[in-house]
Amino acid sequence: MTEPRYTPLRERHEALGASFTDFGGWQMPVRYTSDLAEHRAVREAAGIFDISHMAEFLVDGAGSAAYLDYALAGRLSAMTVGKAKYSLLLAEDGGIIDDVIVYRLADDRFLIISNAGNRDAVSEALQARAAGENHEVAVDDVSDAFGLIAVQGPNSEAILAGVTAIEDLTVPWADQKYYAWASATYNGKPLLLARTGYTGEDGFELLVDADDAAALWDHIVAAGAEHGLVPAGLAARDSLRLEAGMPLYGNELSRDIRPAQAGLGRVVVADKEDFVGKDAVSPASDARVLVGLTAEGRRAGRAGYPVVLADGTVVGEITSGALSPTLGHPIAMAYVDPSEASEGTELFLDVRGTQIPATRIALPFYRRKK
Repeated sequence: MTEPRYTPLRERHEALGASFTDFGGWQMPVRYTSDLAEHRAVREAAGIFDISHMAEFLVDGAGSAAYLDYALAGRLSAMTVGKAKYSLLLAEDGGIIDDVIVYRLADDRFLIISNAGNRDAVSEALQARAAGENHEVAVDDVSDAFGLIAVQGPNSEAILAGVTAIEDLTVPWADQKYYAWASATYNGKPLLLARTGYTGEDGFELLVDADDAAALWDHIVAAGAEHGLVPAGLAARDSLRLEAGMPLYGNELSRDIRPAQAGLGRVVVADKEDFVGKDAVSPASDARVLVGLTAEGRRAGRAGYPVVLADGTVVGEITSGALSPTLGHPIAMAYVDPSEASEGTELFLDVRGTQIPATRIALPFYRRKK
C-alpha cells in the first residue's frame, strides 16, 4: 500500500482544523470551515490555497522551444519570456495525457506545471519525447523542491502587495498581467509569482522553496487579515472552477477525450510541422462534446449522472455538477451527443430516477467583473 503524501504545509492545515481527503495520492485539505463560506470568500474577498501537490518540470537547453513545440499541442516557441501559456500533452492517439501551464523563464528555459495525479505519466512522456527526437534539451522533475501557494479573489493583489517579506520584485503588483509571471525573492531565495489561477477570479500562484512554504503562508495570512482572506480547500476550489467553466482532469479531460470535444481545439496548433498526436487529434464526427447545462430548483446533477431526452433516451453524461453557490441554481458540465449540443437545447438531468429539466448554455457559467 502506497503511503499518503503530504505537502510542506501539513502542520498549518492541521492547526486550522482542516478535513483531509486523498487527491492524486496526496492528503489535501478539502475544507477548513464550510465549503460555502470558503467559496464565497474567494468570490467576494480572497482565499489562500495550498496547491503544492502540483508537479513541476524544468526544461533547459538550446532546443527547448523546438522540443516543446513537438512535445505539446501548442506553439510554445512563440511565447515571450515573462509569459505563461495553457497547453495540452497529448498521446499518440490524440487523447489528453494532461493539461499543463508552461512558463517561459528564459530563451532556452521553461517551467511546466502539471496535475499531481499525472506526475508520473507526464514525466514519462516528456522524457521519452526529449530522447526520441534527439532534442538538445534536459527535462528535470523538480516537484519536490517547491511549494505552491495560490491567492485568489478580488483582494489578492492588495494582500500580496502587503507582504513585505517578498523582496526584489521585478514587476510591480499592479503591472503584472494575466498569464504572465514576475520574479522576486523570499528568505533570500528565488520566488516565482504568476498571475494565474483556477477559480475564475483575479489571483496569483507563488512558487517557493519547499522549506520556506510554511513561513510564506504565514506572512500571506497575516497580510490578508484585514482583507477578508480565508484558507480554502479542494471543495471550494472545485465549485469555483466549475462556475468558471474550467475543465478538471479525470472529469472533463482524459486519455479518451480529444481536445476539440472538450472545447479546447483552439489550444492545438494543427499547422505545426509535427507534434505528438497530430495525426489523430481530430475526434470522430459523432463524438460527444462538452457543454454547459443549467437547471432550476435545488437538486443538482453529479458526475456520472445521465443526460436524457424527455422520453428517457440517454444522450450524454455529466462530468461535473453542483448547486452553484454564486448563482443559486444547479449547473453542470456534461458530454452530450453533437445532435443535442446546440445552445438553448432543452434536455433533462436524470437525478436518481427523477428527470430535472436543463438548458444548454455557453460556458462559463460565471464571469468575474473586471
